[in-house]
Amino acid sequence: MDIVFEIFNAVLLAIMFGVLGTWVYFVGYISHSFHKSPKLDGKVQSNANPRVNLIVPARNEEHFIGNCLQSILNQDYPNYNIIAVDDSSTDKTAQLIKHYAERSGKILFVDAGPKPDGWAGKNWACYQGYLKSDADLLLFTDADSKYSKSLVSLAISHVVSEGLDALTLIPKLTCIDPWTRITLPLLSTFLHSRYSPLRVNDPAHGIGYFFGSFYIIRRNVYEAIGTHSGVRNELVEDGALGSKVKKSGFRLKMFRGEHLLSAIWARDFSSLWNGLGRLIIPLYAVNKFNAIAIFLVSFFLFLAPFLVLPYSSLFLESSITTKTLFTVSVATCSLITASGMFEARAGLKISPLYGLASPLAAAVIAFGFLSGILKAGRKKGVQWRGRDYVYSLYSSRGFKL
Repeated sequence: MDIVFEIFNAVLLAIMFGVLGTWVYFVGYISHSFHKSPKLDGKVQSNANPRVNLIVPARNEEHFIGNCLQSILNQDYPNYNIIAVDDSSTDKTAQLIKHYAERSGKILFVDAGPKPDGWAGKNWACYQGYLKSDADLLLFTDADSKYSKSLVSLAISHVVSEGLDALTLIPKLTCIDPWTRITLPLLSTFLHSRYSPLRVNDPAHGIGYFFGSFYIIRRNVYEAIGTHSGVRNELVEDGALGSKVKKSGFRLKMFRGEHLLSAIWARDFSSLWNGLGRLIIPLYAVNKFNAIAIFLVSFFLFLAPFLVLPYSSLFLESSITTKTLFTVSVATCSLITASGMFEARAGLKISPLYGLASPLAAAVIAFGFLSGILKAGRKKGVQWRGRDYVYSLYSSRGFKL
């Protein structure tokens, strides 16, 4: 039994060394990315003010759509209009859009109508907005986004001066509920390490990505990659479109825009939980082994150190292996917590004390991913924006409702 115990602890120690090394890399890379990523600032002087259509899909956004539309109407850019698309809302979203459209000739109200089979709702609404558009530049944005006054003019000036085919911004993610404040610092650390502007902007790197709260794309490029029709069955459609732009050889650039743009990732625990499933289930539908691998990675990176720490403390005096395991666990947990506190303060602009809840955040993330995989395995799917999506036909024919 002693031999088995020592072998188990030795394996656990090797894993924890790997986890610690990964977090050292994460912290170093995120710090480097935070300081080296381009920041959308300093308007480039240009006489060109090309026409822009801002397409705003909205479903049950009565608490946010007004602030979003008003912030867009306050833009100092001279040549734009807003195409606000109601996606079969069951609240007052449509009435609010119509109210703003009556007050401003810049807003066109569009009723997306019933969503066809095989389409995710937001993708259908975006596509209907595109069909009503007439500009060479299309700007897609979420209905819970809020713009600073100079955002559009700054973004367009960079698109024009740098000859970009597409541009996207990292927003400041606004946390309006305690569960999101607890969980998002740790989740953002992981996501920003993967979708850093340093990777997205590198032509030699394969990762392309759009943040749904703000991305501009040239009309001819949007049509060349198949419009939203080409990603009709994707729940993470913004990421899929950004990937297609990059893989097709078009010039995409990502900027940090937290000082100019805010958006909301989740509104309560239910939307947070389903949001995690929304990230993992499409991966499972295409390649279940990759999805399971992501869950295992998230489990060992986020949660395992906080489980190993009390375990190793119980056997602290048993051997040098358990003493080393305890030391490595303390270092790893400290690094994870420090990362969460840094992201909370620097990225999310909330109290760094939320980073102290990293063990709870780790459990929510890991088990949220696991829940998504289990739902996909049972072909139950995920609920998103008031709709249930079943992934039994995802990889070949789209969503089955």
